[in-house]
Amino acid sequence: MKNLSNATMSPLGDSAVIIQLGEGISEQTHRVVSALTKRIENDPFPGFIECVPAFTSVTVFYQPFEVYRKMESGKAVDSPYEKVKALLDHHLQELTMEEETDQRTVEIPVCYGGRFGPDLEEVADINGLTAQEVIDIHTSGEYLVYMIGFAPGFPYLGGMSEKIAAPRRSSPRTSIPAGSVGIAGMQTGVYPLSTPGGWQLIGNTPLELFKPYEQPPSLLRAGDIVKFVSVTEEEYHALKEGKS
Repeated sequence: MKNLSNATMSPLGDSAVIIQLGEGISEQTHRVVSALTKRIENDPFPGFIECVPAFTSVTVFYQPFEVYRKMESGKAVDSPYEKVKALLDHHLQELTMEEETDQRTVEIPVCYGGRFGPDLEEVADINGLTAQEVIDIHTSGEYLVYMIGFAPGFPYLGGMSEKIAAPRRSSPRTSIPAGSVGIAGMQTGVYPLSTPGGWQLIGNTPLELFKPYEQPPSLLRAGDIVKFVSVTEEEYHALKEGKS
């Protein structure tokens, strides 16, 4: 496990703690974030609500009154935050590689180009490629889900080839269809909901990435590996309608 001697903790309001585990985005730091999240969730303290993993940190939310109620009487503890901080420090000290989360591989079917990916040709032109070459490169990669954020279920993916990198649009769209697959700089991602956005759209998936009434509501989670699979328009509609 990565050396955690430089890990720091700080309060986020009166009901959360941010555990900072690194300074830059890397797979090594992500592995520590995932392992710590798993450990805390598998051994929650009284008053624990949830963990929110990010690129280089884990934020732990808790109920201060529940923490206070469970404090040992007669013990000199400054506050619920100090108690939670001590409990989390114990988790950090005991963290091992064996506690890393199991990786799932999730295939996401995508219909590329045309009305599904109106910016595919522009991404190809920017990189001196054909549209099919962009598709081939995009579908050949394996993408690590570093975190979920921005919008419910939106995956921040790492691992895209620089050969198909493209800047954000100079004029963002006011509404992007749910399921749109886009590129922005060195990142690729999928819009789970219809939102404004400035990413270059190269395709669309029939899969629902966010279902608010299911548990868990997000199709993807931090630590997953995503593979994009090219499908025809006919296959897209069949999947959309649940026929295959």
